[in-house]
Amino acid sequence: MFYKWGHAAYRYRRIIPLVVIAIILVMQVLFGSKLGERLSQEGWEDPGADSTAAATIEQDTFGRDNAGDVIVLVTAPNGVQDEEVMRAANEQISALQEKYPAQIDHVTSYFAKPNQQQISEDGTQAFAAIGLKGDGEQTLKDFRTIEPDLRAMELPGDAKVQIAGATAVADALDDGMADDIARAEKVGLIFVALILLFVFGGVIAAAMPLIVGILSILGSLSLLSILAQFQQVNIFSQSVITLLGLGLAIDYGLFMVSRFREELDRGLDTREAVAVTTTTAGKTVFFSALMVGVALSGLLMFPQAFLKSVAYGAISAVVLAAVISVAVLPALFGMLGPRIDMWSVRRTSRKARRLEDTVWYRIPAWAMRNAKKMVVGVTALLILITVPAAGITFGGINESYLPPTQETRQAQDEFNEAFPAFRTDPVKLVVTGASNEQLVDVVMQARNVEGLASPLKPSHPTQDGTTILSAPLADRNGGQAVVDALRAIETPEGVETYVAGTPAMEVESIEALLERLPWMALYMVLATFLLMALLFGSLILPAKAVIMNVLGIGATLGFLTAVFVDGVGSGLLNFTAGPLMSPVLVLIVAILYGLSTDYEVFLVSRMVEARHNGASTDEAIKDGTAHTGGIITAAAAIMIVVAAAFAMSDIVMMKYIAFGMIFSLALDATIIRLLLVPAVMHLLREDNWWAPRWVRRAYESLGEGRGTGAVAPEPVPAAADAHAAARGGEMAVGDAVVDTQPTRSGVTVTENRDLVPFDELMRQLEERRALEYTRKRELEQ
Repeated sequence: MFYKWGHAAYRYRRIIPLVVIAIILVMQVLFGSKLGERLSQEGWEDPGADSTAAATIEQDTFGRDNAGDVIVLVTAPNGVQDEEVMRAANEQISALQEKYPAQIDHVTSYFAKPNQQQISEDGTQAFAAIGLKGDGEQTLKDFRTIEPDLRAMELPGDAKVQIAGATAVADALDDGMADDIARAEKVGLIFVALILLFVFGGVIAAAMPLIVGILSILGSLSLLSILAQFQQVNIFSQSVITLLGLGLAIDYGLFMVSRFREELDRGLDTREAVAVTTTTAGKTVFFSALMVGVALSGLLMFPQAFLKSVAYGAISAVVLAAVISVAVLPALFGMLGPRIDMWSVRRTSRKARRLEDTVWYRIPAWAMRNAKKMVVGVTALLILITVPAAGITFGGINESYLPPTQETRQAQDEFNEAFPAFRTDPVKLVVTGASNEQLVDVVMQARNVEGLASPLKPSHPTQDGTTILSAPLADRNGGQAVVDALRAIETPEGVETYVAGTPAMEVESIEALLERLPWMALYMVLATFLLMALLFGSLILPAKAVIMNVLGIGATLGFLTAVFVDGVGSGLLNFTAGPLMSPVLVLIVAILYGLSTDYEVFLVSRMVEARHNGASTDEAIKDGTAHTGGIITAAAAIMIVVAAAFAMSDIVMMKYIAFGMIFSLALDATIIRLLLVPAVMHLLREDNWWAPRWVRRAYESLGEGRGTGAVAPEPVPAAADAHAAARGGEMAVGDAVVDTQPTRSGVTVTENRDLVPFDELMRQLEERRALEYTRKRELEQ
């Protein structure tokens, strides 16, 4: 299939790129340019949770709780009761309300009507609370309308104005994510281009992966914009898609370009080089994207709209990257041919280097010589790094996700410290169907709950039999205990109570995620195991890959817990350590599993190919690692550079994902792929290739096509790594001739014209294979 597509791509090499590029550009103009206005800040909650139902009851009965939308915090060292300060603050806030009647719903201001609850104990701080009219995304738009005037407020003397509140924090998070994407597109692409230029030594070859990356991002963001017309898409998904899609697209392009140049070096003409590249690297890219997509599709098991939107967007980015790599690049290769090395400065020295002299050959060879020590040592190290993950804690998104030096974060911190009873994210108890006596009973029980900054009290007069009790948490991270205590309140018959508010939503979101996480993990493992079995023609290699992935992800989570929860290096990296937002854990697990599988596919596919071409197990391991080691390292470096652009983010959850990817990629491309994988495969020897007949038949039905070998290896009991795989061609064996011809399906059929004893046939076949493999390697050097 892939071989035929390679020839088709060559035949229509001028049409395919024009059609694909035209479609993507039209999509970008019609849909992609409108993405920003269609994204949402919402989607973090579980829509089926009690807290969500309670929020609906509250909004339907009393309207949206907008008391904490915007906080105007005034600080005056000489006291806010100074007459000039009071007058200036009141005049400017009143003028703001008059200027924006369509945006401002109400203002509760100390400066218009002094209230002891709105002034600090030392008298140096007071505030005005502004409620906005809009719902959902309109709230953010309303804030942005009045924000310039808010920021322009000036007071006499040393008095200053700071802007805090839930909507102000949401706006700061939104701006931070927009800056992340701009940084990645500018800084990240520049450094990626430099790495590609260093790897390929030529401008044309280096430009190919960049073309894939740019087209993939434009296309996937356009698809995300289309999706946003039909369902809620969280703004955070745009950053994740840019991070993941750009890195993977360039990686796929890197593998395709490298293989095409390699086939040209072997002496193939352009048409055949395109076909073989598509058959080998193209097939691997296809399956790699399929496995990454499967891993990301596990996010669809969770109820949060945030995770669903990230899943849809990221899957579209990965699929587009693969489609462009397998469709557009072969066509471009066909047009360029050997000219892909135009403006190249390092081709001669690169071709002259023997494979055995490369570090990518010597390192796995050393690991295999010390296989047992390597397996024990590396496994112990990974488990040790995993240990801190046992202390991971979960929370929700709030101002602490902004850097300590960010002005909105500083304003919110000061407000929370000066006015703890007015935190903008209180826990609530919604009571319905209660008589006065029953309501008193519920309130008395609720007031015995520990962990609150002040007793629960009604936030609105009872209306339509519904009462809302509200109070802030004493400890922002103590929501679980408070929610559990409120859930345990005994209610009279006919009375319904719901625990609501941001703390309750966070707790229920964590519970839903942890409940479904094992099922997501099981789904990812089984699905990718099956796909790798079809790709490798083995059950042992996929099992090994899953174990390696688990070890790598565990170590990465341990590292992330030590840094972001325990706070190791938090001052240097400019963030506040604290509980991890639970949806981000699920997201990072899916991303890391997909990326780990991605590199495993590229590495082991080359080993399987070497095995088919006559190499022993040990030679296949070294050959596969030597051929892909440099490319995998370059691919990891590219992903690390893209992730590093996001690691500079002001948003903690983007730092978490970026640093997780950086650590995982560095670990995966070095310790795991260069040391642990070769050592384990060396110890497994012939067992690496074991598979039942149905797996081999399914594998063979895929067909490798021409030029790469034929059937899946099937171990044969022999003294030194013998196997019965045969290459296409005609070989003399004693007086017999073994004629091996690839059929149209890609499966080799072997015809014996004279019967030869099986042991003798295998012995002579192995001798011939070893000789051919050695000659082939010498020619390639």
